[in-house]
Amino acid sequence: MWVVPDGAGATPGYEQLEIDETRLSSGLVPVASGMPEHADETAIRIGNRYAALHAARLAPGQSVELPQAPFLHLFVPRGRVTLEGAGELVTGDAVRFTATGGQRVTATEAAEVLVWEMHATLSN
Repeated sequence: MWVVPDGAGATPGYEQLEIDETRLSSGLVPVASGMPEHADETAIRIGNRYAALHAARLAPGQSVELPQAPFLHLFVPRGRVTLEGAGELVTGDAVRFTATGGQRVTATEAAEVLVWEMHATLSN
């Protein structure tokens, strides 16, 4: 995933991060973020203070609440979930949101979800 940096001339970087299974199974975990509120988390630091990537592994019946943000992108890399107000999503499905958040995503079978939270546009 490519995220536009806050300023021109930023040096590209590469990082890897292992996230403990227990932590991934406890709700949305910031995996990559430039947002100040995630500075003390174990997330990979990215050069955009308006963006964060979250991940979760959900057991059947487990749910997470999507963050409030001007822009969200939900992707289901594995499993089957129900998105509150929209219905069922399966492996490979994605949903883009504008000016929303707070919906619950509930696993109907073991699932993984990735959520990009974005608070700016390219013009900011």
